[in-house]
Amino acid sequence: MSVQVRPPQGEGAKRVNAAVNRIAAGIARHWLAVFNVMVAIFVGLPFLAPVLMDAGATGPANLIYRVYSVTCHQLPERSIFLYGHDHFYSIQALEAEGFLPAGASFLQRQALRWPGSAEAGWKVALCQRDVAIYASILISGLLFGLVRSILRPRATWPKMPVWMFILLLAPIAIDGVTQLFGWRDSFPLLRFFTGALMGSATVWFAYPHVEEAMQDVILTTRTNA
Repeated sequence: MSVQVRPPQGEGAKRVNAAVNRIAAGIARHWLAVFNVMVAIFVGLPFLAPVLMDAGATGPANLIYRVYSVTCHQLPERSIFLYGHDHFYSIQALEAEGFLPAGASFLQRQALRWPGSAEAGWKVALCQRDVAIYASILISGLLFGLVRSILRPRATWPKMPVWMFILLLAPIAIDGVTQLFGWRDSFPLLRFFTGALMGSATVWFAYPHVEEAMQDVILTTRTNA
């Protein structure tokens, strides 16, 4: 008969604690890579939807449209089109060509969930402004990695002042609000610019704080090892 020897009391807890520390330290060391990969997937999948539609795989494409409809209005007049005779369409052009019913309201156009057509092209599952926001977050995140390698090690990272962050968000707020209330019509270049400004400002405001927090986690896990 074999005799099982129990580990000393507390040995199991020590092993669990060591494993948790390793996982926490690993996440803290590689948080930027994890963020960048997640953002790349998030901004890349919407471009797969029109590719799948053009290839005839409407089921997977419609699934992508439905998933991203939770985060974006996907209005065709504010979206990017692939495989058509133009990449951007105004409401007037869509109505003139019969792609949208004349005089449809914001909510009616959103409820239609029109993905495009073989003639007009197929719609990217994120609007122009959202594409600019997330693409600039990805690009800025990659640039932040380069800057981090130059500035490391530092006890304190340079921070963007809150007033500057708010100032950089002002253009997208003004453009979005004035368009929302129908005071004026925005246009693709302005949507791209204001979205990119917001995305990049968010990274350079938030990521230094995240980096410092992750460095604290690494230091804590070393202390507890």
